[in-house]
Amino acid sequence: MQGFFELDREDPKKRDVVVRIKDYDEIYEVFSPKRAARQANRCVQCGDPYCHSDNGCPLHNFIPHWLKATADKDLEFAFTLSNDPSPFPEVMGRICPHDRLCEGACTLNDGHGAVTIGSVEAFISEEGFKRGLTLPFAADKIGKKVAIIGAGPAGLSAATFLAREGVDVEVFDRQNRPGGLMTYGIPGFKLNKNIIARRVKLLEEAGVIFHQNTEVGTDIAFDELAEKFDAVFIGVGATKGRRAGINGEEARGVHLAMELLSSVQKKLFDEPCDHPVIVREKRVAVIGGGDTAMDCVRTSLREGARSVTCYYRRDAHGMPGSRKEYINAKEEGVAFEFFVAPKQILKNEKNEVVGIEMIKTRLGEPDVNGRQRVEEIPGSTFTVEADTVIFALGFDPVEYPFLASNGIETDKWGGVMVGEDYQTTRAGVYAGGDCHRGADLVVTAVYDGREAARAMITSFLGE
Repeated sequence: MQGFFELDREDPKKRDVVVRIKDYDEIYEVFSPKRAARQANRCVQCGDPYCHSDNGCPLHNFIPHWLKATADKDLEFAFTLSNDPSPFPEVMGRICPHDRLCEGACTLNDGHGAVTIGSVEAFISEEGFKRGLTLPFAADKIGKKVAIIGAGPAGLSAATFLAREGVDVEVFDRQNRPGGLMTYGIPGFKLNKNIIARRVKLLEEAGVIFHQNTEVGTDIAFDELAEKFDAVFIGVGATKGRRAGINGEEARGVHLAMELLSSVQKKLFDEPCDHPVIVREKRVAVIGGGDTAMDCVRTSLREGARSVTCYYRRDAHGMPGSRKEYINAKEEGVAFEFFVAPKQILKNEKNEVVGIEMIKTRLGEPDVNGRQRVEEIPGSTFTVEADTVIFALGFDPVEYPFLASNGIETDKWGGVMVGEDYQTTRAGVYAGGDCHRGADLVVTAVYDGREAARAMITSFLGE
């Protein structure tokens, strides 16, 4: 180990930009065994690894341990260690903002270049599955049943850890396919949908039952689940998109981020879509600077938009998303305009978008958290032409009627309130993920699902 003296950091190879913008295949190649071992060998093997800490990995993955196993070419041990705290590490290795989590906390990040943790993580599971390695699910059942509402990251995580302990699990989800955001929100150029389908198949083989196209409160009553199952886990995410609150938002051609992303994914699945978003030959303006905004601009390019521009009120360094996603978007031809904010949507007599009135911004005094506030510069308004406007400004929890009617309280932001054991204000009902904490990372939703599952199992066993 500690090969960082002789070896530089290596990122996975990317497909040529001219080729990759023509399809939705993943742009990164999975490491070969040789490259994975070489990069894993760079690990310092810290006595108190920051990559494993709260600031590094919300799941507290055994990162130095499976890096050493990979460097030693002990794939089976690395596979076991990687999959133990995580329900699908090959997903986390692809979509986590590693530069802000594990790799950002890596000791080598200051001077030598962090270990390529995410890419090694993805390699371990991919190579393990290729070699026929299997995952442990309990053969003996403990006689308890749990209903999971929502087949997104939190729901699938809870299902995984419950099934590992012999709990019977049934998942109720309103979409046509399981996966939630991972299936219908994150584009295929970041996460191949077969990866999610493979994990779902493993859960089905372990006895987990999926009820798709089933919305709780409409197709099945919440009371029926509460009566039939020993516990219920709510993992419905936060899917209500935010708008900017400016004039003209009702114009034709104004869409929320998830409307675009889910519309395109359903088209690729050949599934029906009530309100398809068509951006071909359009001048697309995306408002926002996070990873969802990058998903929207890169999707618009692949859908044949005439031009794609991302507008953000801070600079590139202030963008909340992953640095690599911004770089990928620039490589693919997205234009960026920083220190600007929308003031109103301009429309014609047919109520169609024709442009946006923007205003220039600057950074002012720091707020209570030390981050500089955004200020508008008086008299700096200008207009830009656009046929389509996509708001990628974050998400809020949906106000599901079955929550209040069943004694499940929410906070002032609409998030489901839970205690330390992830139990809601109704006994036997648990919740986690974005519907509880607000829009956050996939990895934090996965953490909530895991910890809620552990709390349920502890309750079942009377420990």
